[in-house]
Amino acid sequence: MILEIISVGLIISACLAIFLEEAVYSVVALAVMFFLTSVLYALSGAVFAAVFQFAVGAGTLAILFLSGEMLSEKPMKVSKKTLLTFVAAGVLLSLPAVFLSISSQTVAFSGVSFEEALWNLRAVDVVLQGFVIMTVALGIVIILHEKRNGGK
Repeated sequence: MILEIISVGLIISACLAIFLEEAVYSVVALAVMFFLTSVLYALSGAVFAAVFQFAVGAGTLAILFLSGEMLSEKPMKVSKKTLLTFVAAGVLLSLPAVFLSISSQTVAFSGVSFEEALWNLRAVDVVLQGFVIMTVALGIVIILHEKRNGGK
């Protein structure tokens, strides 16, 4: 049951990260999503993958928080009713998939543990996430440099 609750929390935080207009609140929702993903990995027995997911998430969030604060403008207010409607619709649409598919952990390959399968399948993904973070960081540095030079 705990896996289902964490999965619903992942979906809610992902919807909030997408639909929130304020950059800071969106980054906080994304932080919750990264944290819950790490918890899911840890509960599945892949502690090292959870630590790496948490580290990659922390780096991504630092970059997004910094760039969101410096580059975004204050958006117009969106009613809380509209926001809650979108989040509730996303949660309701995802509940059947969550409760019908995550109820038990099974071994996908006989003789291969979850940790080994995750690391063997996710090694390239972790490296690519690092490159994405580096590219975003370089892009933000370039934008901030141009913004500072353009203002003088």
